Amino acid sequence: MNRDSDQVVVIGGGVIGAMCAWYLTQAGRSVTVLDRGSFGGACSHGNCGYISPSHVLPLTTPGGIQRALRSMLSSDSPFYIKPRFSPALWRWLWNFARRCNRRDMLAAAGSLHRLLQSSKELYADLINGESLDCQWQQVGLLFVYRDEHEFHEFAATNQLISDQFGVAAEPIESKALEAMEPALKPGLGGAWYYRCDSHLRPDRLMAEMKRILLSRGVRIIEDCACEELVVERGRALAAKTSQGEIPGAQFVAATGAWTPNWNRLLGCRIPIQPGKGYSITMPRPSICPQYPLIFEQHRVAITPLPSCYRIGSTMEFAGYDSSINERRLKVLTNSASIYLREPFCEPVLEKWYGWRPMTWDSLPFIDRAPIATNVWVAAGHNMLGMSTATGTGKLIAELMTEHAPHLDPRQFSLSRISLR
Repeated sequence: MNRDSDQVVVIGGGVIGAMCAWYLTQAGRSVTVLDRGSFGGACSHGNCGYISPSHVLPLTTPGGIQRALRSMLSSDSPFYIKPRFSPALWRWLWNFARRCNRRDMLAAAGSLHRLLQSSKELYADLINGESLDCQWQQVGLLFVYRDEHEFHEFAATNQLISDQFGVAAEPIESKALEAMEPALKPGLGGAWYYRCDSHLRPDRLMAEMKRILLSRGVRIIEDCACEELVVERGRALAAKTSQGEIPGAQFVAATGAWTPNWNRLLGCRIPIQPGKGYSITMPRPSICPQYPLIFEQHRVAITPLPSCYRIGSTMEFAGYDSSINERRLKVLTNSASIYLREPFCEPVLEKWYGWRPMTWDSLPFIDRAPIATNVWVAAGHNMLGMSTATGTGKLIAELMTEHAPHLDPRQFSLSRISLR
């Protein structure tokens, strides 16, 4: 078995794996990317495409677990837990609940803020520097409220985020909102406008990443399921796959929601739960929003793109259920109908779901795996994989090439699994 001293095998061809491959290539490494399906074909395909420094607060907010449990048995809720016997899920929820306090919320938010800010700057450099055709737009994002009371209540949260992290939104009162975004129905409570956010079309980004990675000599092997790592004397020598053994000097598990299936291979128990999100993609309606919109009270998002229009979000904890739940899609369209003058149109171009890799503290794992000195993990990015991918890719490349990291890696360490 011949081993190239610079060869890195990245397992997972989603946006995290793609960005790890890109920054490792920039650092002078030879890279092979393996994907069990098609490159960019899983959770990186049909999400809402937000690059959102505004999303600094984790899900573990005070009162978060009570809100989640109230939604547990309602399949019409934007958040749904399918009742079933799953010790791993209940252990996850217990640890999630323990972090729903102000101290842990702010600690996680600080780490997220640094990763989000890094990724925002790196995206601009990458997209402009490589002329990526991914329908990237820098017009901001509107958090829209149905009720005026809820709109005003968000002022306290906005003040907190502004004071702690310097990320501030502008309040848009109801009448001003009608003029700013004519696609919205009149009489809504108001909105908060984050100028710092941008958005893109995820499948186009992944197609462009594939193009530039191939042009830099990266080998991409699709339909290649990684079954095991060959480890000797504390070092991984090869990945055993459905297409044979693939040798490498270093390995990265960018395996998203599938990472728990790798616990034995990585030598640790990584607490990730698959949080199923949905989207519906259509042609642009005749009255199409100018801005991306999040209907905060209903947890539904709208992405207007030059080539299409997408309604997305919801969170369904149903394990690795690969079916499309039409009732969950109805939640999306029903919610959009409350806010938009023309919420959807025909024909539907795609109904899609993806499993988000949800951690109990809302932070990813970016660290060396216990199984071997040359195996790394980059997984658990929750609902922010697209927003945090570039910062993650750069940090992994820095750690693996022993360069000074641009972010403190301790905040994303695997050691925190055993802290509580």
